[in-house]
Parts: sequence; structure tokens; C-alpha cells
Amino acid sequence: MDSISRRSFVKASVPVGLSAFMPFSRVRGANDDIRVAVVGLNNQGANHINWFREIPGVRVVAICDADRACLDRERQKFAQRNEPVETYIDYRRLLDDKGIDAVIIAMPNHWHALATVWACQAGKDVYVEKPVSHDIWEGRQMVRAARKHGRIVQSGMQRRSDTGLIEALDFIRTGHLGKMRIVYGIVYVRRDSIGNVDGPQPIPESVDYDLWCGPAPKEPLRRKRLHYDWHWVWPTGNGDFGNNGIHFIDICRWFIDAGQLAPRVISIGGRLGYIDDGETPNTQIVFCDYKPVPILFEVRGLPRAKDDPAMDVFRGTRAGTVVVCEGGYFVGGWAYDNEGKRIRQFQRTGGAGHQANFIEAVRSRKVADLNADVLDGHLSSALCHMGNVSHRVGRRASLEQVRRAVAGNAYLAESVERLEQHIRANEVDLETTPLTLGADLAMDPQREVFTGPLSEQANRLLRRDYREPFVVPEIA
Repeated sequence: MDSISRRSFVKASVPVGLSAFMPFSRVRGANDDIRVAVVGLNNQGANHINWFREIPGVRVVAICDADRACLDRERQKFAQRNEPVETYIDYRRLLDDKGIDAVIIAMPNHWHALATVWACQAGKDVYVEKPVSHDIWEGRQMVRAARKHGRIVQSGMQRRSDTGLIEALDFIRTGHLGKMRIVYGIVYVRRDSIGNVDGPQPIPESVDYDLWCGPAPKEPLRRKRLHYDWHWVWPTGNGDFGNNGIHFIDICRWFIDAGQLAPRVISIGGRLGYIDDGETPNTQIVFCDYKPVPILFEVRGLPRAKDDPAMDVFRGTRAGTVVVCEGGYFVGGWAYDNEGKRIRQFQRTGGAGHQANFIEAVRSRKVADLNADVLDGHLSSALCHMGNVSHRVGRRASLEQVRRAVAGNAYLAESVERLEQHIRANEVDLETTPLTLGADLAMDPQREVFTGPLSEQANRLLRRDYREPFVVPEIA
């Protein structure tokens, strides 16, 4: 494949601070080092530094974070190793650095799309953490930006590199368990209340809050912690469905070989069991009505019973994918028959090597070499967004109203029945923390817009309002 040439920016799409910058790309030999920058250091970013440092032929040459405390912590580690590293607080300044070949984006969700598009425009390859987007529209712009600028963009859904899953996928698709009937995604992960505050909270002195907010509204902080708890409010996060659930709904979509969005979706759930400053559901059922094999996803943040530290288990997993077929099922690393007898084991690797796979594709310049191209990241992330949109345009409902709504769907009815048991075991007061019966939404998979009843309200949530100058451009 021809080497990537220099490209000119379309001036209208260039972010503030990059107007004088021209995309940089060099002809690379097989032995040349790939120079990467890690952006967002509070949690996963620190892990990425270590993972990429261990890949032969890769150098971590820059780090970036809007929190100087995180930046200083990681800079000190480089100093202790006697490794040079450039540091940046403003991501836009990092993109001006022509000595960087690829960026690793581990910023909060609301930054993922803009950081990726800007990097593509700057001629840099991208590894972007999950979910790749904060909403459906911007995920599609990421795909277009990668293609338009000829960039390699890997999604951080590392289980696509799990060799045991790849073997299991082949085993199932070749008919060893018969036809697939339904695929379940399960995330039963304890999430405690984030508490309440009685007014705006101080921003940590080490944080450049304007840069931290970026595309999101720059509003007063109304929760105890700035970091991590952004997952549980809509302007910056996508709830646990978009946080942990993206991994497993991606596996679900992968197994059923769905190359587009589901034609219908409905969510049932709520923030049950406590009242706090969080907005996203801690308990959720999402049904993606693919034909002939649907996906049913369940999120539970409460334990299996009140004051019990353990979590519920579904078919042997607390966090995983269950592929139900005519002649048995697959979960974890095992295929079972319908009586629960083990048929075959698959040695799961947890996605080790996903970062190395990205580097291999950076060298080859072949999108097909990626295990989790940005298109897969977009489609799977968008399923999470679809479920959350259903929830957000839904209505408060009693258990009886929910039962009636799902009565014609045996899979959903069974899931709701188990949800009722879970609610009772946790002594949840549904008058205080009510259930939401999400809208039953139809999707046009080609145009990626909702159609039919409540589509007007739902389509308002396809794309956020951006804060200048942090605007995701529309890519032609």
C-alpha cells in the first residue's frame, strides 16, 4: 500500500490552535519506532503507558492530561526510569507535535470523539478507549474521519483480540451447538451510591476545568468527585451500560454478525435503591431486536440481596456473554449442552495483545489488520446509546405496567421476572426510586436515525450541543 502522504486541512474543520498545523506522516521502515502519546492518565491511561512501553519498537514519547496532578504523577515515573517524555495539559498542543505518530485516548467519554477526529485530521493514528463515542452521531463522524484521512483507528474493546473467543465464535458459527437463539450480555457489577451534595463543589486546584469539560457544558461540579463519577451523569458519561456493558454487547453483536444497528430497542430500568447525584441507571434491561437472533442485556449495580456483598449470577457469569443455541450454550470459556454438561473448553486470553495488534496495523497501514476497527467500536457503542435513549425518553411505570408491556416477548418477560426477584431481594422501594419503562423505539439502520412513535424526542439525543471551540465537525 502506498505510504500516507501529507494532506491539507479543510480550514473550516480545523480546531482552534491547529490552524497552522499540517498533518504529518513519514515513510516508515519495518524497524522504525512508533512514537505514541497517551492522553488521559487518571485510570486506564496509566495502564496504557505500561502496555505500550512493553511493545517492541514502540516508544511512549508524550503524555497529556488536564489534571496536573495526574500528569506530574506519571512524569515522575518516566523520570525514575530515565526516559524522556513530553508533557501537555492542552491536547491541541500535543497534536502540533510532529514527533508523535499515534495517540492513545483514555479521556472521559465525552472527549473520545473529538479527540479522535482531531487526531485523524492531524495525520495521527488512534487507539481510543471504549465506548468510542458519547452519542450515535459522533461515532459515525469518527468512522468518516478515519476513512477520509487514511488513519488506523483501533477501538479499546480488547476482547476482540481474545483468541479463545475467536475459537468459540468459529465453533458456534460452524453449527456445533445448532442455530443461535438469543445472546445475553451480563454486567452484574456492584456500584455504590456516589452520595449527595448540597451545592456546587470546588474544582481540584490541579485541574484545568475548561479543558476537562471540553465538548461538554462547563457547569458547576455537583457531585463529590470530579473523576470517575462522571460515568454516572449524562453530559459526560453513559452509565454502566456504556462503561462495562460495551465490552459484552460488542461480543454479542460480533457473535451474531450484525453489521448495522438493531432495528428496534427498548430499555427497562432505573437508578434503584438509593437517591444520589447520579443520573444514569444502575439497573437496566435492554432488548435489541435483531432478527433472527436478538440481544438481551442486563445491568445490575445492586448486590444479590440487601446487605449481601455477593452479586447475582446468570448462567455462571457475573460479567460476560451467554450465547444460547438450540443444542446448548456458550459462557465464559466453555460450551455446554442443554443439560449443563461441559462439551469443550476454550482458553480465554482476556484480549492480551490488543495494543500490539494496533501497532501491527499502524505498520501495515491495513484497516483489515485491526481486531477492533473504529466501525465496530461505533456500532457497538451505538447500541449502548440506543438503550440509553430509550430510557431517557421513557416514562415512570409500575411493575405491573412493565409486565404488560413485555407480555408478548418471552425473553423480556423472563428477564423482567428475574428483575422483580432482584428488586425484592434488595428491598427496593419503587415509589422512592421508580422504574422507567423505556420507549419502544424503531431505528433506521442505514440512516442511523429513529423512526416512528417518539422518534422526534429520541432523535434529539442522537447528537449533543457542543461548547465552542470544542466542536466535533461533521465529516463529509
